[in-house]
Amino acid sequence: MNYSGWPDPGELVVGKIDEIADFGVFVTLSEYEEKRGLVHVSEVASGWIKNVRDHVSLDQTVVAKVLDVDESSQQIDLSLKDVNDHQRSETIQDWKAERKADNWMAIAFGEDIADEQYATVANAFLAEFGSLYAGFEEAAIHGTEALDGTDLDDDEIDAIVETARENVSVPYVTVSGYVDLTCAESAGVDVVREALDAAAGNGEVPDEVELDVTYVGAPEYRIRVQAPDYKTAESQLEASAERASSAITDRGTAEFHRERRSDDE
Repeated sequence: MNYSGWPDPGELVVGKIDEIADFGVFVTLSEYEEKRGLVHVSEVASGWIKNVRDHVSLDQTVVAKVLDVDESSQQIDLSLKDVNDHQRSETIQDWKAERKADNWMAIAFGEDIADEQYATVANAFLAEFGSLYAGFEEAAIHGTEALDGTDLDDDEIDAIVETARENVSVPYVTVSGYVDLTCAESAGVDVVREALDAAAGNGEVPDEVELDVTYVGAPEYRIRVQAPDYKTAESQLEASAERASSAITDRGTAEFHRERRSDDE
């Protein structure tokens, strides 16, 4: 994905060095169409520079900070020395993610996707999620629901979700808790089983969440939740324990705790 406009001063950009001169380095910007910037020798590295080529090489991919943009003279001034290691690593990571997302666009809509359609989808993702990659990631996690806030049509949304779920590796977190279930009635086993079914969600757990309830040791059961983020995971864990407690109310007891108490699995 290439932007058609100009970068803003202060922005970090990715580019490839295409020419090295004694007075500085020319960089073709990877994210902007037909844009090229100059890193003056004083902005290549800190301290005195005897030979520019000791610090950079031809065809090297670099992260630069935009110092100034003069559209009338088609000039972009860049700095390499003003970018620290953390910024460089994070920017390259984001750039690689966007390149992946660009490939996913071709998978979703075909290699010959029209520029107009590409722009429509890309602008919708940028407005809603901040980047193409984030849009695909949200589609992989939440499905069509994630794209409800966009103006994309149903066919576009279906293509995006299908592609996202086949290609995006979603970061998940896992949390666990325990619930002790007891029932002294003659039908106690059935009562506990009903509570366990309730804890498991009875099919009502969101698609992006994996929840399972397993026996640890009487009367203790483990509730394990895998979700895209901690907030969702914790919420689903508490909801599971609450469902178990509600199901067994007046017929037994339910106690939720975070640490395991039984000795054996």
